[in-house]
Amino acid sequence: MDTSPDYKLDPSSGVNVDPEKGRISSTFKDHRRGSQFDPANEAIVTEDVNKLKRGLSGRHMQMIAVGGAIGAGLFVGSGGALRTGGPASLVICFMIIGVFILMMMQALAELTVMYPVNGAFYTYCVRFIDPSWGFAIGWDYAIQWLTILPFEITAAAITIDFWHHYNVGIWIAVFLTVLSVIQIFGVKGYGETEFILSVIKIAACTGFIIFGIIVNCGGVPTDDRGYIGARYWHAPEQAFRNGFKGFCSVFVTASFAFGGTELTGLAAAEAKDPAKQIPKATKQVFWRITFFYVVNLFILGLIVPSSSDVLRGSSGANTKASPFVEAIRLAGVKGLPSVFNAVITISVISVANSATYASTRTIQALAMNGMAPKFLAYVDKKGRPVPTIILQLVFGLLAFINEASDTGDTIFGWLLALSGLANFFVYGSVCVAHIRFRNAWIAKGHTVKELPYRAMFGVWGSYFGVVLSFLCLAASFYVALWPVGGTPDAEAFFEAYLAAPLIIFLYFIWKIYSWFFHPEHRPLFIRHEDIDIYSGMREGQLELISGQRVSAEQRRASIEEIELSRKKKWYDYPKAVATALF
Repeated sequence: MDTSPDYKLDPSSGVNVDPEKGRISSTFKDHRRGSQFDPANEAIVTEDVNKLKRGLSGRHMQMIAVGGAIGAGLFVGSGGALRTGGPASLVICFMIIGVFILMMMQALAELTVMYPVNGAFYTYCVRFIDPSWGFAIGWDYAIQWLTILPFEITAAAITIDFWHHYNVGIWIAVFLTVLSVIQIFGVKGYGETEFILSVIKIAACTGFIIFGIIVNCGGVPTDDRGYIGARYWHAPEQAFRNGFKGFCSVFVTASFAFGGTELTGLAAAEAKDPAKQIPKATKQVFWRITFFYVVNLFILGLIVPSSSDVLRGSSGANTKASPFVEAIRLAGVKGLPSVFNAVITISVISVANSATYASTRTIQALAMNGMAPKFLAYVDKKGRPVPTIILQLVFGLLAFINEASDTGDTIFGWLLALSGLANFFVYGSVCVAHIRFRNAWIAKGHTVKELPYRAMFGVWGSYFGVVLSFLCLAASFYVALWPVGGTPDAEAFFEAYLAAPLIIFLYFIWKIYSWFFHPEHRPLFIRHEDIDIYSGMREGQLELISGQRVSAEQRRASIEEIELSRKKKWYDYPKAVATALF
C-alpha cells in the first residue's frame, strides 16, 4: 500500500492510522487510493462509507416524503390529465395509485425498520431478488433523479415568467446556487429545508380545499357562475374523456405526481430512530398525501371544466396553464393567482432538493456495493457524500440547455424518457423484495411475530402491489403505442416507454459482467435458502430476537415484549387518525 508520510499502516485492519491522534484517517485521498488500486484496502472504503449521519428526526422523515411528492405533478401536470381523462378518471386513477403507494410503503417500512441500510429498496432488490435486477433498478432510479434535477430547476425558472420575463439562465443559476448551498449543511440542511417548504405546500393545499368548497357553493361574489355543484361532470362536459384510453393515460401522470413518497425509506440510514420514525412516517405520509391529492383533485374537477383550452398547456412548469391557477382565475379573485404561483415555485424547488438527496444516496449505495466507481462511495466527516453531490450538481448544469428552446426541449424529452416509468418498476420491485424476504424469513425458521414492524396487509398486500404494477405498465404501454388523439408513432412510443428497454439493458450489463467476475450472481434469482436475512439487522434484533445463537427462551421473551408494546387502548385509534391527517 502506498501510505503517506503522516500515517502508518495498521496490519490488523489494513487501514492508515494517524500515529499522533490514534484514529483511522478518512481523507478522500486515502479512500480513493485504497479503493481503486488494492483490494486489500477495502477497509478504508468500509470505514468511510459508514459515516452517513443520523440527523433526521421524526418531523423531517414525515415531511421528506410529502416534500418529494407534492410538486409540479399535482399543481400543473394534473391539468393535462384532467383534460385528457376527465374529472372522474383523474380522481379514480389517483386513488388507484394511492392504494399502490400504500402497499409499497407498508412493504418498504417493514424492510427498512428491520434493515435501516443506505440505498434502501435498491439494496433490498440486490439482496432478496437478484443482484442484476438490483443493479438495473438502482441505476434507473438514480438516472431518474439525475435528470429530474435540471428539469425541475428549469421549471422553477419558468414559473418566474408568470410575473415578468427574464432570461431563463439567470434564474437557473440562482436556483442551482441555492441548492448547492443547502448541500453544504449535509442531511440536516436537507431535512430542515424540506420541512419548511413542505409546511408551505400543505398550507396551500389546505387553503385550496377551503377555497374550492366556497367557489363550488357559489360563495365568491366575483364568480358569476353561482352554485356549480357537479355541473362539469355532466353534459355538455364529460366525467370520462376519451374513453378507456383517456383513463389509462392518467396513470403515468399519477405515478409521476406520487413519485418521491418512497424517500422515507431511502432516508432510513440517516434517521435518528428508524424503528420508531419510519412506521409513523409511513402511515402519516400515505394518509396526508392521499388526502391532499384526492380531495384537491376532486374539488378541482368540480370547479374547472375539463374542456378548458388553458389546460392544453398543462405540462412541465407552465404555471399559466396550471388548473389551480385557472380555478382561481375563473373565480375572479385578484392577487391570489400570484400567491399560488409562488407556491408552485416553492414546490418545484422542493422537488429539486429531493432529487439531489435521492440521487446522491442511491449512487453512493451503488458504489458502496461495487456497482459504481468506488470513489463515489466516499462520505466525508460531516456525513456528506461529496463526490455524488458534485456529480448531481454537474447534471444540474444541463438545465442551461433550455436556453436553446428547440434543441433543449428535444434533449430533455429524451433524458426524461430514460426514467419515465421508473416508479412502476421501483414500486413493484419493493413489493417483490418484501415477498421474497418473508419467504426466506419463514424458510429459516422464523415467525412474523419477531418482526419489529409488520406490513399492514402482510405479504398479500405486496402481491396486490405487484399486480397493480403490471396493470399500470400495461396501461402505459397501451397509451404509448396508441396515444390519445393520435396514431401509432415510433418516436412517441419510445419517449413514453424508453425506461423499460433501459432497465432490461442495465439488467443484462450486470448479468454479463457478473458472469465473468462474480460467478455467484449468475443465477436468475437468489434461492430462498441462500438469502442472507441476518446481515444489517437493526440494533438489538440479531442479538436478542432473531440471531442464530439466540436461545428459544430469550426469543420467546423478546416476542412477548414486542407483542405487549403493540397493544393499544381504545383512545389510541382516534388519536392515530387525527395525528395522521394533521
